[in-house]
Amino acid sequence: MSLILLMAVAVVVGVCIGAAGVGGVLLIPALQMLTPLSVHASMATALFTFIFTGVVGSWLFQRRGSIAWALTLPLCVGGALFGVVGAWAAARIDGRLLSIVLAVLIVLAGMYTVFGGRVRASAPFHGRPNRQRAALFCVGALTGFGSGLTGVGGPALAVPMMVLLGFPAIVAVGASQVVQIVASVSGSIGNLGHGTVNLALAGWLSLFEIVGVWAGVHLAHRIDARTLRIAIGLLCIGVGAGLLLREW
Repeated sequence: MSLILLMAVAVVVGVCIGAAGVGGVLLIPALQMLTPLSVHASMATALFTFIFTGVVGSWLFQRRGSIAWALTLPLCVGGALFGVVGAWAAARIDGRLLSIVLAVLIVLAGMYTVFGGRVRASAPFHGRPNRQRAALFCVGALTGFGSGLTGVGGPALAVPMMVLLGFPAIVAVGASQVVQIVASVSGSIGNLGHGTVNLALAGWLSLFEIVGVWAGVHLAHRIDARTLRIAIGLLCIGVGAGLLLREW
């Protein structure tokens, strides 16, 4: 029964990742409640599955022309460099405080996304490409480090930060699918070295998550931008609150 429930959660997580880029964090408490895995093993196993949801999500978004590669590449560089650093830190320090900080940031980003100002009429950093690349590199670095440290899927961090910077929601979600691959691979390299990934369980979870991602991507392209923005914000608030409760 627990296995069936866990696979159902995996489908829901996939839908959230595909539709809003946020939701992977929900898998971690589910693993803790429904399996005998430790906190570190739950984080590491969840992060490993996000490699495959990222691949499928990226392919589906690219088919629809929804990935802005000029924006995505700086994100990926930052995520690749700092994902393994996050995993290294997770193996050596208590990540509880940093997890709480990340959760608070996600909640605040979600609140701003729902209740804050309107999306900018012009492109973010218009006419300042170097500043834009630097900002996206920093977003990628924070995303990679946070993913490696806590097992939180990259989109849970990248999407709210990109929306806060003024990027359209669908652009943020599309880019987050790609950075999810890089950040998850980078973090998983460290986790595999420490033997904290349950590969058998990760394989089954990935299959069900992929089904959810496929449904979520279709949903994302059928919702108007404002609705998607509000949905992302509310989901961020819920995810952040859930992470806070997990660390309480």
